[in-house]
Amino acid sequence: MDARACHESWRGPGRRAWYKKRYLSHTMLKASYYSNPDVVFLARDLLGKTLCTRIGGVLTGGIITETEAYAGVTDKASHAYGDRRTKRTETMYGAGGSSYVYLCYGIHRLFNIVTNAKGIPHAVLVRAIYPTIGVEEILRRRGARLSPSLCVGPGKVTQALGIDLLHNNLSLRSKEIWIQDDGVKIDPKDIQVGPRIGVDYAGEDAKLPYRFWVGNEVFGEK
Repeated sequence: MDARACHESWRGPGRRAWYKKRYLSHTMLKASYYSNPDVVFLARDLLGKTLCTRIGGVLTGGIITETEAYAGVTDKASHAYGDRRTKRTETMYGAGGSSYVYLCYGIHRLFNIVTNAKGIPHAVLVRAIYPTIGVEEILRRRGARLSPSLCVGPGKVTQALGIDLLHNNLSLRSKEIWIQDDGVKIDPKDIQVGPRIGVDYAGEDAKLPYRFWVGNEVFGEK
């Protein structure tokens, strides 16, 4: 299913039935997917996958539309640069396939996907999603109306999906948080690449093309 077809299903009268069908037939990403040693590849490949949560028994989710790669001990923008092992960063040193959730500026919860083998602190930050599951609940959590910017921004993503600090270091094959492949295909020509946001402190590494995103236009929106 291409991205535009996904959008047509979402906004049409049969969207609830479509979601139920897609959810029941979803393919949760295998544990081995997260062990890939190329975190930049994964950051790009995760575009089009669906990030889901079941918090308090409520199912919500959205297609991942923006990510950033963080390459561990050699990446000056990473929390683990220089092999810094702290109470916060210890989660990043686990085996790929778990969540890394931290507080930014004392306000926003940011959700990251730990990747690579145990002991190699790679992670992918999810910066934006296109809401597709439990949209009414997402709107309630966000306290906002449906708009293209509803879930654009990492703090908005966690708020929309109900992700908090207590969801740090959870398996991404759990019943609370997981990523699934619903067969949504993003055309490579629609993927934009650029430097990461808010990492000026990283010097030359701030210029690395480790951010990937697609606009809502690929889903038929303007």
